[in-house]
Amino acid sequence: MLNSTSAVATVSGAASSIVSFIAAHTYLGVFVLMVLESASLPIPSEVVLPAIGYLSATGAMSIYLAFAAAVIGSMIGIAIDYYVAYFIGKDVVYKHLERFHIKRSTLDAFDKWFARNGSFAVFISRLIPVVRGLISFPAGFAQMDQKKFYFYSFLGTIVWDSALMLFGYYALDTSSLPLILASIAVFGMIMYAIYIYALRRIRAAPKA
Repeated sequence: MLNSTSAVATVSGAASSIVSFIAAHTYLGVFVLMVLESASLPIPSEVVLPAIGYLSATGAMSIYLAFAAAVIGSMIGIAIDYYVAYFIGKDVVYKHLERFHIKRSTLDAFDKWFARNGSFAVFISRLIPVVRGLISFPAGFAQMDQKKFYFYSFLGTIVWDSALMLFGYYALDTSSLPLILASIAVFGMIMYAIYIYALRRIRAAPKA
C-alpha cells in the first residue's frame, strides 16, 4: 500500500503530465480530456480543471474559452455514456464494465439511487468526485427524458467545472511548479475522500 508521501508523488506525476498536455494542446487538450473524463474513463477532473485554472492565470489560455471547452467536452462525454446505456441496455453494459474501469457494485448503488431520486440524483452526482459521469448509465437505462437529463447535467457541470477552475486560478498563485503539482495532488486526494464518503452514504441510503 502506498503511504501518503508516495501517493502524493504518484498523483503529482499524473498532474505534471496533464499540465504538460494542456499546455501543449490548449483548448483542444481541455476538450479531449473532459470528453474522456465525462465518458467515465480514468481522467481525473479534480486534477484537470485546477490545472486549466492555473494555466489560465499564467496567461497561457483565456479562462473563458477554456471554460467553454471544458463544459462542451463534459457534455459530450456525458452524452456518450447516456446513449451507450440508452441504446445498448443494462445487460450489455454490465458485461463490459471493466472497459470503463467501473465496479458493478458501484454502478448498482448509483442505479438504485437514481431510481429513488431521479433528476436530483443527476444534478447532485455531477458534484460527486471521481465518478461524476456514472449517473449517466442508470439515467440511460431508465431512458430518462433527455431534456431533463441534459438540463440537470448541465447545471451540475457548470457548478463543478467553474468551482475547480477557480480553485486553480486563485489558489495556486505561486511560481513553484512542484508546489503547484503537489497542491493539485493533495486537492485530488481530498476530493477522492469525499467520493468515498458520498458513495458509502448512497449505498447505505434506505430503499424506496
